[in-house]
Parts: sequence; C-alpha cells; structure tokens
Amino acid sequence: MDILLYDNWERRLRPFTPLRNDWVGLYCCGPTVYDYAHIGNLRTYLFEDLLRRTLEWNGYTVRHVINITDVGHLVSDGDDGEDKMEKGSRKAGESAWQIADRFTAAFKSDLQRLNVLEPAIWCKATDHIAEQIDFISCIEKNGYTYRTSDGIYFDTSKQDDYGYLARIKRDAIKAGSRVELGEKRHATDFALWKFSPEGEQRQMEWDSPWGRGFPGWHIECSAMSAKYLTPWFDIHCGGEDHIAIHHSNEIAQNQACHGTRLANFWMHGYFLQIDSGKMSKSSGDFLRLQTLLDQHIDPLAYRYLCLTAHYRSQMQFSFEALQSAQTALQRLRDTFYAWPAGGSVNAEFREKFTIFINEDLNVPRALALVWEMLKSDISDADKKASIAEFDQIFGLGLANWVPQALEIPAEVQTLAEQRQAARAAKNWAEADRLRAELHALGFEVEDKAGSMNIKRL
Repeated sequence: MDILLYDNWERRLRPFTPLRNDWVGLYCCGPTVYDYAHIGNLRTYLFEDLLRRTLEWNGYTVRHVINITDVGHLVSDGDDGEDKMEKGSRKAGESAWQIADRFTAAFKSDLQRLNVLEPAIWCKATDHIAEQIDFISCIEKNGYTYRTSDGIYFDTSKQDDYGYLARIKRDAIKAGSRVELGEKRHATDFALWKFSPEGEQRQMEWDSPWGRGFPGWHIECSAMSAKYLTPWFDIHCGGEDHIAIHHSNEIAQNQACHGTRLANFWMHGYFLQIDSGKMSKSSGDFLRLQTLLDQHIDPLAYRYLCLTAHYRSQMQFSFEALQSAQTALQRLRDTFYAWPAGGSVNAEFREKFTIFINEDLNVPRALALVWEMLKSDISDADKKASIAEFDQIFGLGLANWVPQALEIPAEVQTLAEQRQAARAAKNWAEADRLRAELHALGFEVEDKAGSMNIKRL
C-alpha cells in the first residue's frame, strides 16, 4: 500500500519511495537549547514521531536523527545581534555550556513524557565544528562565498533557484527590503562563519581557516545530515517557520557543495496557535509541558489533543480543548483496560486504519476510526487487540496503563461532602461553586444514586 506524503519542495502529495534498501533517512531539526521547549515546539516533534511510526508501520527501518543547536543561532535571522546561547547564559547566570546541558536534558525529558521515540542519533553542533568547517571550505572552493569584516557569507546570487522551497522572489525582496545590509551584498545572503568580536572573548569560539569565531546556524544541519544520512537522503522535517530561511539556506549550502537539494521530501509541521497568535519562545511568555503537569494534565492528553488535528493545519490551543482530550483519553484507557485479552486484530479495520495513516498521516481520521470501532459489533477482545496494534501509531501507551488507587486529599473530600449536602438541599448555586473549587484542585465528582465518586480530571 503506497504512502502519500506532502512534499513542500514540489507542493504536492507524492508517493514515498525510499532512496536505499536498508534504511530510510529522517532528519529533524532540533531545538536551540537556550531555554525550555514550549508546547508549540513539541507539537512539531509529535508530528515527526507520527511520521517515523508510520514508516515503521509499513515495514521500513528508520535512521532518525535530531540535532541539538547549542551555538550559532543568532537572535535575528538577519545575521546580526548576539548568539541565543550567550543571551540565555547571561539571563540564567550560568555558562553557555551549562545551560545547553540543562535545557537539552529538559527537552529530552519532555519527549519521553510524550512517548516520542528516541532517535537513532542525537548530534550537537558543538561536537561537529570540524565537519562544519570542512563543509564551509567545500562551499568556498566552489565559489559561493565572500568575506566581510564580521564573517564568511554565502552569496545567494550565485544560485538561480535560491529559495525555491519557499518560492522566494529575490527581486521582490530587493525592491521592498528595508533590511540594513551592512556589508552583505544581498538581503538573502547569510553567514557561514562569524568572527568573534575584536577584543572580546566568547564562551563558544573556535579557530578556523578564516579566523577565530563560530559557525552560522544553518551550516550545522547540512554538515551533520551529510555525515549521518549522506548528502542525499529521504526526508527532512521541521516547523513551518523553517521553510523561508533555515531550510532554504540548508538547501543552498548542499547544492553549492554536493549538488543536491539535501532531501527527497521536505515536510513541515504547522504552528500551535493561542489567542494572541503563534506560541514563541522569544516572547518569554509561553506554555511548557511542565505548565500542563502543574495543572494536573497528563502529558499524553496533550499528545492525544495533537492527534486530533492534521500536522499541516495550524491548531488552536485552549485549556478547554485540552481538558476534553484528557477526558477522551481517560475514557479510552478505562475501556481498553476493561476489555478481555486474547483477541485478534480485525483485518477490515486494520486495512482502513493503514489507508488513513498512509494518506499523508491522516491520524485524526484514524483516531475517529477507533471510536467507530468501539461502537461496532466485533468482540471486545478483538477491539482490544486491534487498538493495541493501532497504538503503535498513536503512542498513547494503552497496553501499559493501569488504574491507580486514588488518594483523596482531606480538603477535596470535605469540599465533595459539602457539595453533596448542597445538592441534597437543592442549593444548586452553592453546589456549582463547590464543583468549580474541586475542578481548580484537579478533581471531579460523579453523582450516583445515594453516593458519589471522586476522581481526577
């Protein structure tokens, strides 16, 4: 059964055919570890996890690579301003190396909580300085660079198709640009290597053929993907914000050095929207996964919420939607746990499921199929076996979930009893007020004839 994937290079759905017989190369742009990842960032890694799981569902071995950007990502995409790591170091009162380690560990912990599969290879920019210098040297040898007082730059005018991924029209940029070029020749040119400021020692700097300094942001991905996946591999992923600059520049670098556009498929996850627009780390005001945990939200409820929207659509986030996802997840867990074991995967539902996920990861439709199955007349044991297999894609950990004995805090027990008394007295306003207090503490009361059941939201 064919897998259809949307390729942003060609702007269409294309049948996926691997470039090699032994493994599929999947490179996913990782975080810049100057701060915690927010839940919008994590949505992209959930999409990439679904892609990997779908490839493995279809029998492929995936060589999955995620990079860690711990140097070279400036606060401005225009190659000015300071390095985000240096800025994060000053803010935290720790060295750039310390914050890189701390936020890398936090990022990996978030992925584990969300049941994101561990990549085959983690690679850090600072561990691959030699590879980046070699890659820049290759670009220089082929005539695509020039030198300014602050670095070595890529000359985008040397490529007629520069920016094709984003359909960039350089003439329009030139006509309408208000960007201060400084010594850059063209607005779209970008830094390959930045020199350390004269008379100033950076925390992260290295010797190079051009002078002491540090690599630009884009070169790390070209160098590390070529090392671990070859210069021409199957799929490159990232967020939609990478299309216009980061990924366009990666492609330019690879074309200049190796004559390839780097990857056969370019796939991008779309933003998580909040009331004020897209979630962004640079604003300093964002929701972390820990924020959800602090509000008694299961991390896998956020994963479930992301399953309900297609990766190529921007998803509006609200706590009401997240709470609904947690309720649906709990219902699925309870039902799955109660079903007997020993059944078989239903072939008809499995075929439908595969069709949906192979249509550009149509996981929302695959998830809807599960709820259709719950209402079907196949045996509960077969439903359990089928959904257990489908969870290889969903990643909700249903087979490992067991109900936990709930410890009811004294405050919650008292509020629940007061609410029960208010209901008995038909004081509905007071009962609603007490219910809201229970919700704020992360608990819900189910009313039964002559009794009540307290449970976590």
